[in-house]
Amino acid sequence: MDKSPDAFRTISEAATDLDVPQHVLRFWETRFTQIKPMKRGGGRRYYRPDDIELLQAIRHLLYGEGYTIKGVQRLLKGQGLKAVIGLASGAPLPRPSAPRPEAALPAAAQPRFAPEPEEADEDVPEPVAAPVETISPDGVEQLRAALTDVSECLRILAAANP
Repeated sequence: MDKSPDAFRTISEAATDLDVPQHVLRFWETRFTQIKPMKRGGGRRYYRPDDIELLQAIRHLLYGEGYTIKGVQRLLKGQGLKAVIGLASGAPLPRPSAPRPEAALPAAAQPRFAPEPEEADEDVPEPVAAPVETISPDGVEQLRAALTDVSECLRILAAANP
């Protein structure tokens, strides 16, 4: 006999419904603070219907849409639970109104890591190729000197930390 949609689910029932192993659900609890199953004696987990909806949305984003855990965390933080849960039913995410924080930074202060790719708009063409800048001979010598300095710093660090 199937449970009603409003019934609480054990971790094994939730895992079966979502087609993921139980340990994945436990792992997601450590990465998404919004997942808070009720715990009873002995640590037995009971997932509420809202928890199941959120888990379905997370599964859809991770497995169906190709998001990373960090990407889903950003969506939850930026858009909220309702918007992310709406994604499981196919609702589009609202466009953020504020620019990304990195855009407000001067170029020298922007992070040096590559941000996660965002979903591209369908009407925006892909860039063809970035223009290649030429470096003057004086610039090449400056880069070589900087590389030598960095190499020396690395050598000193390696000697200090055997």
